[in-house]
Amino acid sequence: MNWDQVKGDWKQFQGKVKAKWGKLTDDDLKQIGGKKDELVGKLQTHYGHSKEEAEKHIDEFISKV
Repeated sequence: MNWDQVKGDWKQFQGKVKAKWGKLTDDDLKQIGGKKDELVGKLQTHYGHSKEEAEKHIDEFISKV
């Protein structure tokens, strides 16, 4: 799966994101709205990841979905 697929099917994908990153709130997920850069920012905020680290985690996650 690639990010364009995630973005296009964001409503169904939100549950998987929340299961993976439980610190994200429903408001966070609405704000992200399928935008990868927003998800990166939220992971940085909630988990203390660097931008590169957050992007790596996201890429690994979507490659397994």
